[in-house]
Amino acid sequence: MWKDSMLQILIAFFPVFIFMVWYSRPEKTRYVPAFLTIVCGVAICLSFQFALVSNDAVIFDFRHVPFVVGTLYGGIPGAILLIIIYLAMCLNDLSQQADIILFAAFVMIYFPILFYRIRAYKTSGRAKKRRIVYFLCSLLALFQVAQFFDSGSDWSASELPVHIVASITFYLFFLLATTLCVYFVELGFERIQLQIQLYDVSNKYRGEVRRLQQFIDNTPLIVVFCDAEGRVTHINDMAQRLVSPLGNSDIINRYFSFFAKRMEMEAETNPVEHVLQDEDRYTEVVRARGRAYYTVTCPIKQLHLGGMDGVLFIGHDITEIQQLKDEVNRMDRLSLVGQMAASITHEIRNPMAVIRGFVQLLNERSPDDQQSYFRIVIDELDRANAIINDFLSLAQNRIVEKEASNLNELMNELLPLLWADANLRGQIIDMRLGEEMDLLHMNSKEMKQLVLNLARNGMEAMNDKGTLRLETLNMANTIQLRVTDNGVGIAPEKLEKLFEPFYTTKTNGTGLGLALCLSIVERHNGKIHVESEPGRGTSFIVSFCKPGRNCW
Repeated sequence: MWKDSMLQILIAFFPVFIFMVWYSRPEKTRYVPAFLTIVCGVAICLSFQFALVSNDAVIFDFRHVPFVVGTLYGGIPGAILLIIIYLAMCLNDLSQQADIILFAAFVMIYFPILFYRIRAYKTSGRAKKRRIVYFLCSLLALFQVAQFFDSGSDWSASELPVHIVASITFYLFFLLATTLCVYFVELGFERIQLQIQLYDVSNKYRGEVRRLQQFIDNTPLIVVFCDAEGRVTHINDMAQRLVSPLGNSDIINRYFSFFAKRMEMEAETNPVEHVLQDEDRYTEVVRARGRAYYTVTCPIKQLHLGGMDGVLFIGHDITEIQQLKDEVNRMDRLSLVGQMAASITHEIRNPMAVIRGFVQLLNERSPDDQQSYFRIVIDELDRANAIINDFLSLAQNRIVEKEASNLNELMNELLPLLWADANLRGQIIDMRLGEEMDLLHMNSKEMKQLVLNLARNGMEAMNDKGTLRLETLNMANTIQLRVTDNGVGIAPEKLEKLFEPFYTTKTNGTGLGLALCLSIVERHNGKIHVESEPGRGTSFIVSFCKPGRNCW
């Protein structure tokens, strides 16, 4: 009797044991419903085959344990297949009409409830799953107890309590066995779910580590990690380039002082040792290989213990920023000097005008043989006054009044004056004006000054048979003015400084003419470009943005 009972228990737990051995990898998850359906179907058939009837006429088998497990975890197709197996096995045991009617009533009540519970089981929590299992087990136990009492209609009153106790005992064993099977199946699912979560977390961790490593290696900062003893444990690509030709293996496990020495770092103290001693953030501007670096050295804290696990050294190249800062300071000083110079030169014009007036008066009263001397003085005073005028025009950042004008009309107005200058030099003016020229917002006085300066520079660069070509072009977004000469040209090394104030390539030049031209062009939302080839000539190309267009 006990051997047969143990056999029934082993058959009931057979699907779960096989499932826990088989379900070892996440890749098998998709096959779980089919696997449980098969092993539970085999267990149902074995339970019917080795069913045991006790002395109290109790049918002792656990056929319903694999049936409940298989229908809950095998899905709808698996549940239908197990129901067919279950019905086929049960119909063989039905011999009386009362048993058939009772079984038919059970089928009509239980199976609709079963399909409803199967749909809700997958998305339920652990507590609700237990309630569903208890409910289904109770229905199955009631059906088996009803069969048991239906078959024992000739029992005496003294036998009834014994049969009731036997039925309750069977129900408890059945409920316990089903609960354990469901628990072990859920345990298998949780184990695989933990594997999946661990795999996902590991992948995310490796991905974050890889991205962090790529960020550290490719960042334009010097990054050096040191351990708690001050030895280098990692350097990024930027730091490795600074200690070239040494490689990564030559620096790792060396003290930070060795890295600083190879980097030629000029620092007052060793920042890593400073942090190791004080356990505080340390910042310093150091120089290394002719460049300036803003460095931050800070401790790497341990996550849980709160101690120091190492030191992080970060350096940011601020050479360009430092140079820009110095340039801004220099420009501020130059601006102050320029303002003072503009104020002084403005005041100089007044006594110069008085001097010129008295020189003219003396010239009229002097003998003829001395008038040439006074003429030289007056010419030099006029030349000095012209320099002052150009300097004041360059120094003043004034707002000019502009109006819509046609560049071709302005060029035609200047043509007689340009021809007059060219005739004095024995040169030719070649004017090529574009057709249907759009209007520009410009100040005519400044624009004439721009054209005259560029034209006279071109004339001065040519010999007495040179040709000066002036062109206007109507482009899509801009209007271009081209002034081209066939003179001596400009050397490439001089082109970069061409528009700097007081820089000149002429023997008697002041270096203010082109600087003034650049100032006028910028006030008219334009750009100026120079193309020159020594011995063949120079072209000044001025581009003005048309109104309402975004050119630059």
